[in-house]
Amino acid sequence: MLKVYIDMSALNRIFDDQSQSRIYFESSAMIVIYSLLEEGKLELCSSVIHEYENGKNPFLNKKAFIENVLRISKWFCEADEKVLKIAERLECEGIKAYDALHLACAEALDAEFFITCDDKLIKRYRGSMRVADPVNFVHETIYGG
Repeated sequence: MLKVYIDMSALNRIFDDQSQSRIYFESSAMIVIYSLLEEGKLELCSSVIHEYENGKNPFLNKKAFIENVLRISKWFCEADEKVLKIAERLECEGIKAYDALHLACAEALDAEFFITCDDKLIKRYRGSMRVADPVNFVHETIYGG
C-alpha cells in the first residue's frame, strides 16, 4: 500500500475557486484521493506541520474538514532534530521553509509520494520521494500512467 504525504496546498484545493480548469481537475483528483484514503487503499502520513498550519486557518469549516482528513493518518511525524536538519538542507536547495518542513517530515516517514499543487516545489525537489500534483498522482498510480 502506498504511503502518501499531502501538503496543505493539495489538502485545501477543493476550497479554491473552481472556475479555473486546472484547479477543478486537481480538486476532482483530490476527491478521488480522499476516497482512496477512506477506503484504506492509501496510507496517509501527517505531521505537526499540518497541525500548525491548519490551526492558523480562520475558516472553521475548512479547518474541520482538514482535521477530519488528518485523523485517518496512519503515520505521524514530529519536528525533531533529524527533520529540522533535512528541512535546512532543502531550504539551501531553494525550497521555502514550510515546504521544506513538510518534505522533511515526509522523508522521515518514508513516504513514497508527496502530493502538492505547488509547481515550483515539484520542479525543485530532488530527493528520494516521488512528487506530483493530484492529477498526475491519480493518473500515474491509480490508472497506470
